[in-house]
Amino acid sequence: METMQHATPGPIDGLEIKNLAVHSDDRGYLFEIAHNHELPKFGQVYAVGDPVRGAIRAFHKHDVLWDLFCIVKGSAKFVLIDDRAESKTKGNLQIVAIGERAPKLIIVPPGIYHGWMALEDDTLMISTASELYNSDKPDEYRIDPYTYGDVWTVKGK
Repeated sequence: METMQHATPGPIDGLEIKNLAVHSDDRGYLFEIAHNHELPKFGQVYAVGDPVRGAIRAFHKHDVLWDLFCIVKGSAKFVLIDDRAESKTKGNLQIVAIGERAPKLIIVPPGIYHGWMALEDDTLMISTASELYNSDKPDEYRIDPYTYGDVWTVKGK
């Protein structure tokens, strides 16, 4: 495990969390996840499923790639830390819980460490990336999920 880093709770400049409009009728419901203006360019779309609650996928950041995340089944806790050298919110940590009952789109610019934890069994995330994944030279930097302490425990209020 890496040495624990300090982050300050607070909003992150450039990180967007958009409420998604749900259209429903007697057939069911529909919500649009993303439009082409939310990414500088389009790379790929993929689905990530976590069969059990408590599964953690964290942390990594990118130099170039933008990520868009939407939970379409279940719910998840996202933890994001601004690691951009020139950012006015460098060192800020933001936590966002999203799920299928109130869908949101999280837009993560390059330079922000991000990760998520499933809050329910069978949680499914749809992710859109601005770049194609290059396995020969991946645009990602990974750190231990506990680098910023235990940010994953769900605390009752």
